[in-house]
Amino acid sequence: MKSSIISRLYKISIIALLLCFLSTVKAQSISSKPQEALISEFEINGLKVIVKRRAGTATVSAGMFVRGGVRELTPETTGLENLTLLTAIEASKKFSRQTLRREFSRTGSILNVEAAEDFSVVSLSCTKEHFNKAWEIFADVIVNPAFNQEDFSLVRERVLTALRNQTISPDIFLNVLQSRFIYANHPYSNDPLGTIENINRFKLEDVRAYHQKILQTSRLLLVVVGDVENDDVRRKVEASFGKLPKGDYKPKPLPPLIFEKPTVDIAERNLPTNYIRGVFAAPSLSNPDYYAMRVAIALLQSRVNQEVRVKRQLSYAPDAAMNDNEANTAYIYVTATDANQAVKVMLEEIEKMRQQPPDEDSFVGLPGFFLTLYYIRLETNASQVGELGRYELIGGGWRNSLQFLDKIRQVKPEDVQRVARKYMKNIRFVIVGNPSAIDKKVFLGQE
Repeated sequence: MKSSIISRLYKISIIALLLCFLSTVKAQSISSKPQEALISEFEINGLKVIVKRRAGTATVSAGMFVRGGVRELTPETTGLENLTLLTAIEASKKFSRQTLRREFSRTGSILNVEAAEDFSVVSLSCTKEHFNKAWEIFADVIVNPAFNQEDFSLVRERVLTALRNQTISPDIFLNVLQSRFIYANHPYSNDPLGTIENINRFKLEDVRAYHQKILQTSRLLLVVVGDVENDDVRRKVEASFGKLPKGDYKPKPLPPLIFEKPTVDIAERNLPTNYIRGVFAAPSLSNPDYYAMRVAIALLQSRVNQEVRVKRQLSYAPDAAMNDNEANTAYIYVTATDANQAVKVMLEEIEKMRQQPPDEDSFVGLPGFFLTLYYIRLETNASQVGELGRYELIGGGWRNSLQFLDKIRQVKPEDVQRVARKYMKNIRFVIVGNPSAIDKKVFLGQE
């Protein structure tokens, strides 16, 4: 969630009706079977590879996922995986930093790293025309990074700057508070970016040693999406990664997040408005409740926007959203000068959802609107790499991603009420703002 960017979607009636109509047509006409026929999987020396062919697309995207995420880190090592991968993509033994940048600038290719709670990924996006050369660089920075001192120092300063900026933006600082209070005593309390103390302490030899630790095929997953031939990808994988050690990696069990009672934690800031996030438990991708909860959160977002923003004008940006972590959460969010009134209204909307199922009018339209957003979110090859990888690693397998639309259509009003009662409770609030403006009784007075 920290590295994730979650859209705040406002339902405008005319657009929503149009999107509902379009998405309903799509949802009825698209089956998972033709999609599954486009996807193949194979294994090279213990490295699982998933390939999806999208004929006619101009780009190719690939992602090398590192399993485990922060569960494999400790407070003393958090941030090391992110620092290692960021330093690796600066240059390889074959391609210097200058050569790499010149080649990627010439071809419009992109090499990136994202470290999250459940896994990290080195990603590549390029045009089909330049895929062969881009792949050569992508593979070499993963297997044979240069790891020179100059690159390491530059990357370390960039990471330190990002960590210092976490306290500047109130919205980003809510993530810090969530890790500190809500994720306390859980592996998710380890920020994938690390801490300023850790990043300052890590040396180049730490990065080199950690790279060798994760460079084993049992800990990696490769996903490729684009207008590519399966046999060609297989040959590339064999040549690039076929000689890596297998290892015997098994992920550590991830404990569930416990939400036994509501809480309020406040970071005092002299701000004109209060920034508030209320976090509660949510089902993960592999949980059958996931799809009903997705619909419930979309409905809650619509309701809080209508009640808090449109009717009462208490906030410009109230929101409700759900994450996609293995130990999952959802949340309500608002910035408001009258924080007590805004949160009171949001909690009332949650209680309405807990007490009765949604009416047919709001329920029939909302899943259709949500499905349209789902299609938009997966328009690019890069986004489909992320979706297949996430489902494979924490969602019970990539095939489950193809069932999303069918599962959403199966959600009934009573399912929405059921998951609201099961999960939307014991909400834990983190706040950046003025403590004297917060009436904790409002925040803790949940049914």
